Amino acid sequence: MNKLPDDTALVLVDIQNDFCPGGSLAVQDGDKIVPVVNRIMPLFPIVISTQDWHPPNHISFKERGGPWPPHCVQGTVGAELHPDLKRAYIQHYFRKAYTTERDAYSEFDGTDDKGRSLDEVLRSLGVKNLCVVGLATDYCVRATVLDGLDYGYHVMPVTDAMRAVNVQPDDGDKALNEMASKGAELITSEALVNSSVVQGNKP
Repeated sequence: MNKLPDDTALVLVDIQNDFCPGGSLAVQDGDKIVPVVNRIMPLFPIVISTQDWHPPNHISFKERGGPWPPHCVQGTVGAELHPDLKRAYIQHYFRKAYTTERDAYSEFDGTDDKGRSLDEVLRSLGVKNLCVVGLATDYCVRATVLDGLDYGYHVMPVTDAMRAVNVQPDDGDKALNEMASKGAELITSEALVNSSVVQGNKP
């Protein structure tokens, strides 16, 4: 039974094999967020999953002068969602950076299979509050949270349900501090599960 208000959605940012241990752009302990995400998904009336979905010669790849090794290439195992993610709770899927010459970090730059933007779908569903989890804190999570704030949503990053690349050791902490300074409400999964918002919506 969903326990959060109908205007609240959970956005899963790029919980894909290539960003987890063994992947081509692995985030340390990236897979450790999956049990946390699985625990909180049933609380939400709306769950949205997102993916990097790059062509083989994407502009972000090092061979094209970009910063990253090839990752999340369309149709590969690396681009698939982590196999332990409980997909039964996911109602909407978005993909971003799927053309050769354009990169994107924010999930608000992605589209669903009908060509709709994330903002378009969220507004059609009456969403006002976003919880954000995923990979990685200092890149796509950060960009998604900041865009969500710019679009006028109340954004709650779930800090124990994300991990950072940490090219510099404190990049993840800096990203969280930036999110908070721009108006995001940093929370933990435990606080979410036990919050008055959750309890207060019970019949």
